[in-house]
Amino acid sequence: MEHQQKKGLTMRVLDWIEKVGNKLPHPVTLFAIFALMVIVASWIFSSAGVEVEDPATGETLQVVNLLSSDGIQYIFESMVDNFVGFAPLGTVLVTMLGIGLAERSGLISAMLRGLVTSVPRFLMTAALVFGGIMSSMAADAGYVVLTPLGAVLFAGLGRHPLAGLAAAFAGVSAGFSANLLLTSLDPLLGDLTIQAAETIDPAYAETISYTMNYYFMIVSVFVLTIIGTLVTDKIVEPRLGSYKGDVDEEVNYLKPVEKKGLWGALIAFIVTIGILSLLIVPTWGPLRNPDDFLASPFFSSLVPVILIMFFIPGYVYGKITNEIKSDKDVANQMSDTMASMGIYIVLAFTAGQFVAYFNHTNLGKVVAVSGAEFLDSIGFTGIGLILAFIFVAGIINLFIGSSSAKWAIMAPVFVPLMMQLGYSPELTTLAYRIADSTTNIISPLMPYFAIVIAFAQKYDRKVGIGTLISTMLPYSIAFTIIWVIMLLIWMATGAPIGPGADFFYNR
Repeated sequence: MEHQQKKGLTMRVLDWIEKVGNKLPHPVTLFAIFALMVIVASWIFSSAGVEVEDPATGETLQVVNLLSSDGIQYIFESMVDNFVGFAPLGTVLVTMLGIGLAERSGLISAMLRGLVTSVPRFLMTAALVFGGIMSSMAADAGYVVLTPLGAVLFAGLGRHPLAGLAAAFAGVSAGFSANLLLTSLDPLLGDLTIQAAETIDPAYAETISYTMNYYFMIVSVFVLTIIGTLVTDKIVEPRLGSYKGDVDEEVNYLKPVEKKGLWGALIAFIVTIGILSLLIVPTWGPLRNPDDFLASPFFSSLVPVILIMFFIPGYVYGKITNEIKSDKDVANQMSDTMASMGIYIVLAFTAGQFVAYFNHTNLGKVVAVSGAEFLDSIGFTGIGLILAFIFVAGIINLFIGSSSAKWAIMAPVFVPLMMQLGYSPELTTLAYRIADSTTNIISPLMPYFAIVIAFAQKYDRKVGIGTLISTMLPYSIAFTIIWVIMLLIWMATGAPIGPGADFFYNR
């Protein structure tokens, strides 16, 4: 009876999350609403004479009224610039040109399948989690390739297929922020962070690099792989028990031409790295600053570097496997990638207006300064504040799946606020990335959640939202705890979380 009551409570909570989340407007509409709210708020606060002292300059900051004559003029005259100037827009589109070609030529899929089908049996769980984490280099590939493959591989080994599915899903979704390589997520979030930091300290914002969390995320790959493996083998699979169903699917192993393509792509990747190193390593390299390596043009050129590092191996793989026969195929595959980004472009329009209005009205600075003063007055700073921020971001992630959409909302508020309290934008971004990843796998509103349920129902038709969340919850809890502990230990050592990226902001 007690078990049934607990299960009933869990299902009621999950039903509530799904119901509330489904009632939220589309992110495009959400940002349009937020933009209108900023316009109204600017009129209210301006009429009330709200003002604060800018701690950086000592000047008095007043809220700019967007419903005044000048404000209305700004709204109309800036609309195009707000869209084109939305920080992540160009960054995402350019990086996706290279990543999209690598994905559509089949390179990403072959890499993931090759990884998990070539390891010893005792390393299968770790390979699935690791492969899932690394799949964030091409976000969609992990969900549609690795998650069902994990189930098939486990079933072929006589293990429970849902445990394999869970291990892959945990790596793909809960470990989304971590990677050994820079992915499109780094410049996407980085641009929003830089834009938010500019409202407090433009000079400091210029020093922020897309690699701001790179060291931490590299270590996270191995730590999360270990934790994901332990959770699968010690908690999830024993709970599922032995699988009684029939499995008639075969593992899609690599074909000889795909293996040949992978070797060709690897050689192309090494050659590309070698050529790029000539631009960076020698003192005469055009992308190197001989006086300060961290200030080198290389770090501000990571977007085209990512494009090249994915494009060339993807092209070579496509030529070898005959997926690319001519330049027309290249153009078509890149065009297909851009077509899939259509909703993001629309989102960038309304998000760009919201961010621009928020900054132009000085509401961002006013909220940051006022919020920092309030938190400081009640003594809510330090580790408690960071943990609270991670908790809030994680809760928001249950309702809004898009990483960029959430950060576009949160960065203009929390980056300046944390800077006022002495914490760096790099640390705030890192805390956000932890929260954004770890709760993906328990959010019914995550875009691929329904697809994962469909994959699971091939092996158990009774699997629903509650079943999947209860299976993935141990991963979410374990990843959150371990990542937070990692963060605290890292802060205690004082080691940088990325090249030139410290925890604290010194005004």
